[in-house]
Amino acid sequence: MFIDTHAHLTYPEFDLDLNGVIARAKEARLEAIVNIALDEEARRKARSIAAEYPGYIFTAVGIHPHEASTWTKQTEADLRLFMKENKVVGLGEMGLDYHYKLSPLEKQQEVFRRQLQMAQELDLPAIIHSREAAEDTITIIREENKGGLKGVLHCFAGDPQLEQAALEAGLYISYTANITYPKAEIIRESAVRVPLERTLIETDCPFLAPQVFRGQRNEPSYVVKVAEKIAEVKGLPLADVAIATTKNARRLFGLLS
Repeated sequence: MFIDTHAHLTYPEFDLDLNGVIARAKEARLEAIVNIALDEEARRKARSIAAEYPGYIFTAVGIHPHEASTWTKQTEADLRLFMKENKVVGLGEMGLDYHYKLSPLEKQQEVFRRQLQMAQELDLPAIIHSREAAEDTITIIREENKGGLKGVLHCFAGDPQLEQAALEAGLYISYTANITYPKAEIIRESAVRVPLERTLIETDCPFLAPQVFRGQRNEPSYVVKVAEKIAEVKGLPLADVAIATTKNARRLFGLLS
């Protein structure tokens, strides 16, 4: 049993064979997939996908830091209306990306703060993206956590200080298949440190395919490769990682058992 806690099934890479992708996920013993929608068109597609696979594919919505410059009061109103009219299990992905800097850093910080506030107001888990922005991510999480913050650092890159701050805030740490890459020792070291009860697994598909499929499209069934690597570095049976991460995902996102 596994759950892919972060997939982008609305991307065009899945337009032609989504049914096959989901069939393979089920064959790989995935119990659920959290589908992340990051703009209006993606939200519409996510709603249709969730309706086609009820109780199996769940939806999260938010504004990525790349698109922070597009945030207005209407953006927030649109998100709130969608969440009111549709079952949503998470808010995000949100956060900071200082690698590409596609939106001004100040605007990224503003939108990140606002979405953290919304997540707590709506009692939804925050799905947090942080790339080359650990210090500011830590500061904003600490300042905006009013005691009701819950969520996950997705696609975790291994920064020890960010890891510790997230754990202190009660957040989960989620690993993708980049944990299988030969040069990803810092990520594997993080997976050893982070308690299993605070660990999640994801694909972030269609990106970051496991090493064995590197260069190809990623898909939810490959999340098993993430669990296998975590089991390997922790010296645990795969079943232990599968059971724990599935339990963690169901708890965080309020998924049906």
